[in-house]
Amino acid sequence: MLQVHSLVKDYGTFRACNGVSFEVMPGEIVGLLGPNGAGKTTALRCIAGILRPTSGQILINGFDILQQQAEAKARMAYVPEVPALYELLTVREHLRFVAMCFDRLDAFERFGDELLAKYRLTDKADSFVATLSKGMKQKLAIACAFVHDANVLLLDEPLVGIDPKGAHEFKQELIRAKQDGAAILISTHLLDTAERFCDRVVILARGEKVAEGTVESLREQANLAGGTLEDVFLRLTEEQPEITFDLSETP
Repeated sequence: MLQVHSLVKDYGTFRACNGVSFEVMPGEIVGLLGPNGAGKTTALRCIAGILRPTSGQILINGFDILQQQAEAKARMAYVPEVPALYELLTVREHLRFVAMCFDRLDAFERFGDELLAKYRLTDKADSFVATLSKGMKQKLAIACAFVHDANVLLLDEPLVGIDPKGAHEFKQELIRAKQDGAAILISTHLLDTAERFCDRVVILARGEKVAEGTVESLREQANLAGGTLEDVFLRLTEEQPEITFDLSETP
């Protein structure tokens, strides 16, 4: 379970997150949506323990990410938009290293080949990470997230650079993780994917939470019965283009 309470993050005089609160329950996929600069990546990095919040509290399965960092991170996996990988390791070595960091080396030795096959990395197992394409690096980063028994998954634009088949397989893996009780938070700009795939969405704008709920409940909030998530998103973030009329020819 992920709990975010009154998250505030300042960069000097600029407030990137302003009192953001939400929860992700076990067995739930929640989409984190917002325009560019809304605070999504900052929020994810604070949740992952990469950035220190200015104030607020973040709990991973009840463990405070600041006060009990080791316990919290042992139960969490984070996939950034741009993977930070060790490029002078081979793919297999990289996965083994991650497994070792989480004291899962014995399990990796038993199931490593299965993990490589699942993400279609078998042919690249002995290739250096530096030689991989962007899409293959993203697959490796996602595979790393499933090396240990994380039950809180944080994903920042995970489908960027992934081919359609790989994206489908990744979604199926997330569904399996959800069925196993994982709490999954996904930041994405792919609103149609979020509409079909997420149980709930949290919408940020200008560093604040402007809406949270199922797509149906957000339609009601935006007064857009039958509208798509894109319609709802634009309404709630005030991104709708203005409709203007040229009245110069009107008699």
